[in-house]
Amino acid sequence: MSTPRAFLSASRLSAALAAALVLAACGDREAAPAPAATPADAPAATADAGTVDPANWPQPEWPFAEDAALEQKVEALLASMTVEEKVGQIIQGDIGSVTPEDVRKYRLGSILAGGGSDPGGQYNAKAEAWLALADEFWEASMDTSGGGKAIPVIWGIDAMHGQSNIVGATLFPHNIGLGAMRNPELLREIARITAIETRATGMEWTFAPTVAVPQDDRWGRAYEGYSEDPELVASYAGVFVEGLQGKPGTPEFLDDHHVMSSVKHYLGDGGTANGKDQGDTTVSEAELRDIHAAGYIPSIAAGAQAVMASFNSFHGEKMHGHKPLLTDVLKERMSFGGFIVGDWNGHGQVRGCTNTDCAQTFVAGLDMAMAPDSWKGMYDSTLAHVKAGTLPMERLDDAVRRILRVKFRANLFEKPRPSERALGGKFELLGSPEHREVARRAVRESLVLLKNQGGILPLSPNSNVLVAGDGADNMSKQAGGWTLTWQGSDTKREDFPNADTIWDGLKEQVEAAGGRATLSVDGSYSAKPDVAVVVFGEEPYAEFQGDLANLMFKGGKSGDLELMRKLKADGIPVVAVFLSGRPLWLNREINAADAFVAAWLPGSEGGGVADVLLQGADGKPQHDFKGKLSFSWPKRADQYANNHGQEGYDPLFAFGHGLTYADNGDLAALPEDPGIDADAASGNVWFERGVPTTGLTLRLVGADGTAMDVVHPAAKTADGSLEMTAVNTDVQEGARLFAWTGAGTVQLLSNAPLDLTRETNGDVPVVLSLRVDAMPSDGKAALLAGCGEGCSGTVELGDALAALPVGQWTRLAVPLKCLRAQGADTGRLDVPVQLRAGAGAKIALARVAASTEFDQQVECATN
Repeated sequence: MSTPRAFLSASRLSAALAAALVLAACGDREAAPAPAATPADAPAATADAGTVDPANWPQPEWPFAEDAALEQKVEALLASMTVEEKVGQIIQGDIGSVTPEDVRKYRLGSILAGGGSDPGGQYNAKAEAWLALADEFWEASMDTSGGGKAIPVIWGIDAMHGQSNIVGATLFPHNIGLGAMRNPELLREIARITAIETRATGMEWTFAPTVAVPQDDRWGRAYEGYSEDPELVASYAGVFVEGLQGKPGTPEFLDDHHVMSSVKHYLGDGGTANGKDQGDTTVSEAELRDIHAAGYIPSIAAGAQAVMASFNSFHGEKMHGHKPLLTDVLKERMSFGGFIVGDWNGHGQVRGCTNTDCAQTFVAGLDMAMAPDSWKGMYDSTLAHVKAGTLPMERLDDAVRRILRVKFRANLFEKPRPSERALGGKFELLGSPEHREVARRAVRESLVLLKNQGGILPLSPNSNVLVAGDGADNMSKQAGGWTLTWQGSDTKREDFPNADTIWDGLKEQVEAAGGRATLSVDGSYSAKPDVAVVVFGEEPYAEFQGDLANLMFKGGKSGDLELMRKLKADGIPVVAVFLSGRPLWLNREINAADAFVAAWLPGSEGGGVADVLLQGADGKPQHDFKGKLSFSWPKRADQYANNHGQEGYDPLFAFGHGLTYADNGDLAALPEDPGIDADAASGNVWFERGVPTTGLTLRLVGADGTAMDVVHPAAKTADGSLEMTAVNTDVQEGARLFAWTGAGTVQLLSNAPLDLTRETNGDVPVVLSLRVDAMPSDGKAALLAGCGEGCSGTVELGDALAALPVGQWTRLAVPLKCLRAQGADTGRLDVPVQLRAGAGAKIALARVAASTEFDQQVECATN
C-alpha cells in the first residue's frame, strides 16, 4: 500500500493559484458508459471522512459583473416558457439516439456527439456531414411552427486534443505531453486552434479541458491529465479555458472563433482508490481541495461556462448527487456562474436513481443531465418530478437560467445556422499548415529524453537508418484514444490525410540529406544499418478500458524488448521512442537501448520527433530536448502512486526530469526485477496466450459433470470427453486447442466475483480470440456466464461459429448485455466465461477479454 500523500500547504497552493490567476488575467482545454443504477448495498458516504465545509474552500472571482440587460433577457424568456420547455433545456441527448425531430418536439437544450457517435454512424464521416447535421439540429431548435420558443440548441463534443472527431483535423499531443512542455502560451495557442477547427465543423462547445490531477498511473485516463502536480495543472487550466473561449470582457469572448469550455471532471476523478476509473475517492477534504480542485480555481476566474460532474464518488457519495460539493462549494463558495453538466448517464449511478429517472441529481445541483441514450425517459420522469414537486420549480428555474445565460453570453440567439457563421464550412482550416506547425512545435517540446548513452543523439541524417517497431508507421498508436473513435482503434491510415507518422518524418529528412531510411516493423534488414530507431508503445485506449493492474508494460510480453536486444546483438545502436499515455516500468527496454525518448501520444505531427532526433545540415541539433516529466517515472512496476511531494518519494526519474543535449546522457544499467509477478493480470483480460491471468483458474468439465483444474499445457477430462493441447500462434504454444468427443465445458473461474457493470452498460463485449477447426456434429455451442448458485446467462453461438472461416483466427464478440438479458448478474460474475460444445468440436482459444476490439459480433437480444 502506498504512503498517503501529504497535501499541499495552504500557502504553497495559494501561491500556485495566484500565479495561475495572474497568467489568466494578463493574457499571458465523454462520454463514458455508466451503470444503470448503484447497487442497494453500495457503501454509504462516510460521515466524518466525507464531510465538506465550504468555509474551507477558496473563493475565486467570477469575471462577469452583474448584467441587468442580460438578466432581463433571461427572465423574460424564462417567464414565457412552459414547464415542458424548461425541462427540455436541462436534458442533453446524444446524436446516436436523438434526431432533429426530437429536438423540435421536446425542445431539448443541448445535444452531444459521444466517442462512438457520428453522422450516419460513420466514424470517418466527412466534415460536410458534421456541419450539415449541426444545421439540422439548429433549425429544429429554432422552429416555432409548433408553438415552441426559439432557443438555440448547443452541441457539445469531446474535442480532446484538437477537433479529434473529424477526419483531417489537427491532432495535438494528449495532455500528458502538453504537461511535459511547461509552456502555457503554446497551450493557449493550441486551445485557440482547437476552437477554430471545432467552429468550422459546426459545434460551439467542447468538453475540455480535463484538469484532473492523476495520482495513480494505473488509471486509464491518466493521459488526459497534464500532471500529477496540482501547481502545474493550475498554471495550465485557466490559460486553456481562455484559449478556447477568449478573454472575458473582450469582443473575442465566445465569438465565432471561440467555443464554450467544460472544465472536467468535478471532483477528484484523478484520486480514486487503486486508480479505478469511476471509483471512490477517499482522500481528506484538504487533499480534495488542495490537489484535485487546483485546476478549477483559475478556470472559474477565466470564465469557464460549464463544469462537468465526475463519475467518481467522494467517500461513497457519487459526485452527480453530491450537493455539498456541487452547490455549496462550486456554485456558492467558488462563485461559479456557469452551468454544471453531467457525464454519460452519470446521474444513473446516484443512489436510488436509474439512467431514466433521477430528480436527486438536479436537487443536488446538476443543471444539465447528459442522458445520451436515455434522454426520453429522463425527460418524462423529470417532467413528472417537477409537476409532483419532488423537483422544486425554484431549482428547475435556476438550472434553466444558468443555461440561458450562457447561450445569451455567446450571442447564439442572434447567430444564423452554424454553416453561415464566420468559420462554418471553412474546412481548409482543418489541418492547415499553420495549425500543423503549432502541433509540430508541441511535439518537439513535449519529448522527454531519459537516456543518451555516449551522446548517440542527435543522429546524422546522412546515414543508413533502420526504422522499426509497430509504432513507427501507426497513426492510431501515435494519436491514442479519443481519435475519430472513442478508443482510438480500428482506424486506417487514410483516415489521417493531414498527418505524418514518425516514420514519415524520419524518412523525409533522412532522404533529403542524402541518407537511407528503411521501414521494417520486425527489425529485419538486408544491409546492416548504421542505427535503428525503434518506435513502440501502448495500444490506443480510453477511460476504463485503459485501467491497469500494475505498471509493467504489456506484462513484459510485448516482443519489443527482444527486438531491441536482437538489434544490439547485431552491433546496431538502438534509439527507442516510446509511445504511451503514462510512464510505465521499462527498465529492461531502457537498458537495451542506447537512447530512450518518452514521446507520449504526439498526435498528427510525427515529423516533430525527427526534428529533435536528427541533426541539421550543419551537424548540430535542429532542436534541443525541452520536455520535462510531468509524471514521476516508476522504479518498480508496483510504484504506481509515488508522486512528487509525497512522503517516501523514490522514483526512477523524478518529476521535472528531462535531459538536454548539453547534459551527460549516460545511464548505468537499471535493475531488471519489476518487483511483481510478471504474469500478473491487467484490466479485463482473463485468458492470455493460452493461460488464465492472475486471479482466474482454467477448468475442464466433462460430459459426466466431473471438473478438473488445469495447470499444464495438456489435459483431458476423466471421461475423455474434452481434451486440451497447446498450439502455436504468433508465439510458441500461444493458444490452447480444445477437442470434444462428448458434451463438455471450458470454464474460466475468478477467485473473486468480477464487477462488469460499467462494461455492460458501456456496450463492451466479451471477446474470444478463437479459431474454429471443426464444428460440433449437432451444430450447437454456447457461451455462458455464471454469477453464483442459480444465477447464469447463456448465449447460443452455433450459428455464429458456423459462419466463421474454418482454420482462421477471429475475434468473436458476445455483448455482456446479452448475457445480462439472459439472467447473468454482470455485477458479480464468478465464472465470466464458459464455452460449451459437443462431440466433434475443435476450437482453439488464444485470448479472452472484455474489450471493444473485435472482428465479428454475435447478434443477440439485449432486452
